[in-house]
Amino acid sequence: MTEITLHHAHQTRSMRNLWLLHELGVPFDMVVHPFGKNLRSEAYLALNPSGRVPALEIDGQILFESGAITEYLCERFPAGNLGRAAGNPERADWLVWVHFAETITQHCAALTQQHIALYEDHMRSPIVMKLEAARLAKCYAALERRLENRNYLLDSGFSAADISCGYSVYSGRNFAHIEPFPRLCGWYARVTSREGFQKSLPPDGERLYSKEFYEVPA
Repeated sequence: MTEITLHHAHQTRSMRNLWLLHELGVPFDMVVHPFGKNLRSEAYLALNPSGRVPALEIDGQILFESGAITEYLCERFPAGNLGRAAGNPERADWLVWVHFAETITQHCAALTQQHIALYEDHMRSPIVMKLEAARLAKCYAALERRLENRNYLLDSGFSAADISCGYSVYSGRNFAHIEPFPRLCGWYARVTSREGFQKSLPPDGERLYSKEFYEVPA
């Protein structure tokens, strides 16, 4: 039997791999790490040299980078039908939207740094916050266009592309509202109602984001 261990921190990029594992229905173990300096330990750096999550141990092999892990798991477990293999007519679109998730997440990461990691007001920049929130809204607009006449990002239905972007929008909602984008709102409601998403949510009291929404200071 395949042995899988996911190294995870709540509400971070590793959540998209956690969600994917739940959707695939394969057995796995999980090590939850606090979001902090412990990820810089020599033991953890042997798993992910950047000192970030995720890291995935699978049958003695170590992977990091959430997009790479997504591709690998979909190839390893094709019966889940969450990937689109080489030769599939939707392969190119699948790859685009799996990795567009990271475009969204880079703006979420910048905003997380501004609102949470920089804990004193003089460290923060309202200008950076406004710019990054505006860039996040542009990503929402791209998803809104893609979802015209579609329930999911691919015509064939739900896939790991929806998981990857779904996590990113879940994170982005802390900083930029999705309500101006009706198709995005409908899609987000569909993907987050899935059991796999619900299982990947953090327990009460263990959230990285303590607020529902972070306003840009005046």
